[in-house]
Amino acid sequence: MKTFSAKPADLQPEWLLIDANNLVLGRLASHIARLVRGKHKPMFTPHMNCGDKVIVINAEKVATTGNKLLQNKFFWHTGYIGGIKERTWEKILSSKHPEELLINAVRRMLPKDSPLARDQLAHNLFIYAGSEHPHQAQQPKTIDITTLNNKILKRDTNNG
Repeated sequence: MKTFSAKPADLQPEWLLIDANNLVLGRLASHIARLVRGKHKPMFTPHMNCGDKVIVINAEKVATTGNKLLQNKFFWHTGYIGGIKERTWEKILSSKHPEELLINAVRRMLPKDSPLARDQLAHNLFIYAGSEHPHQAQQPKTIDITTLNNKILKRDTNNG
């Protein structure tokens, strides 16, 4: 039996819409990375961009578990002496671009330092903080990720 390898003519990406309202960040990011990469398709080929176009809305309303909003931080260095900077997840979600948190989570789940991963992230993933998006003409198919995994939905911990 011959191994199937997808050709550029075989690739037919779908447009998918995901509402991130009250969904747990890490579980959501892993589902999005799987869709963007194309691993859910039977014709997945590791060296081709087989993924679907994923639109994520309400990225500012993404949920976290535990105390991650205050404890987890992103660090970077300015290049100057003593120039280490940090921001908590809470500051990122309340900033001008709250979608940055979800973009970083998905980017870190794609193959590292590869042109293919950069291409998949740039051309297959569209994340918006609010509920509006400019891709209505593509008629995206709304998918409900909570049916795939019920742990992805953030529940109120006070009630049980």
